[in-house]
Amino acid sequence: MPHILHLGVGNFFRAHAAAYTQDSPGWSVTGVSFRSGTIRNGLEAQGFDYNLVIKDADGTTIKPINCITNMLVASENPQAVIDAIASDRFDVITLTVTEKAYGLGPDGRLDMNAPDTRADVNGTGATVVGTLARGLARRTTPVTVLCCDNLPENGAKLAQAVRDFAAASNLQVPDQITFPSCMVDRITPATTDAIRDEANDPMAVPTEAFTEWVIEDRFAAARPDWPGVQWVNDVTPHEMRKLRMLNGAHSFLAYAGILRGHTYVHEAIADPDLRSTTLALMAEAAETLPGEVRKQTEAYAKALIQRFENPNLHHSLRQIAMDGSQKMPIRILSTLTERQGKSSPALNQAIDAWVGFVRAEVAAARPLDDPRADALIAACQSEHPVIALRALIDG
Repeated sequence: MPHILHLGVGNFFRAHAAAYTQDSPGWSVTGVSFRSGTIRNGLEAQGFDYNLVIKDADGTTIKPINCITNMLVASENPQAVIDAIASDRFDVITLTVTEKAYGLGPDGRLDMNAPDTRADVNGTGATVVGTLARGLARRTTPVTVLCCDNLPENGAKLAQAVRDFAAASNLQVPDQITFPSCMVDRITPATTDAIRDEANDPMAVPTEAFTEWVIEDRFAAARPDWPGVQWVNDVTPHEMRKLRMLNGAHSFLAYAGILRGHTYVHEAIADPDLRSTTLALMAEAAETLPGEVRKQTEAYAKALIQRFENPNLHHSLRQIAMDGSQKMPIRILSTLTERQGKSSPALNQAIDAWVGFVRAEVAAARPLDDPRADALIAACQSEHPVIALRALIDG
């Protein structure tokens, strides 16, 4: 049976790629958690099976998932993870580890000065990129490494990061490895006790009915027959559409919604002022997209609003709001850069909302869930906090 090794077995993977693999006969998954054994322990206790709780405006569907067969935990045994990456048992290695886990700098390259990366190069740490580089350097058979995180040109960025780490560590990554890019889309909130009770499953995962996966057709070895995947030569137009319209709108709604006292996305999009700005932001973003997807944007915007309105999917604004210093450059500033010289009031409102959110959190002494929390706090305490915060995400 062909196998997938997946790094980062959080809710999104279990709602998206695992659900596709469930419907791809003959494939199974070995999962990897990097920091904690909590998910492994919970899944292992029930044979690695769990329920996917799919919610739309009409109600709920429960989909059993049983394609995960084992899990490793890097913090417990980092060598076992490296050995798995090196093993010819796996034809595909997929990743959903969030943007910040790649350790990239403002230029999109691996930040070799980051403390975690330096420690890993020196042999005293274990980052995602470093672990991947060490395992791939031992591969003797072809493998596809598929990044499924919200990074533009995610395959190329991951390939470059692995090469940068390998060069710094005197490793040689074989040429018979491909890093295709892909775009993933399925809104997946955090699990709540209500979801666990509804599914009668402590490891249940909530998600929406909509799902999309666009993958660059550049696999080095066996390729899963994932049903519904769009196989393309160039993912870029699709990822730009999603990052700039969906993710950009999500970030605006998160920061502006929290400032206006809302808790969930469906509440924020029901706010007339936020709804109006969200539509304007999508329209500004649509003007920057390549021609082949620009003609889709009007229908796409309407579909996004419907997804945001889903009253049964309680998607927390604070879940979206975390890691803003990593997300804002990709979701908002990249669009503004391409619109240079054009009026972009909605995109600028998104930046103002993020600045306002950060300042309000710091003023209330609430902990910032952001990898640059210390720098954000220092910026808020500076003589010109708005300018200082904007400079942090301007790079």
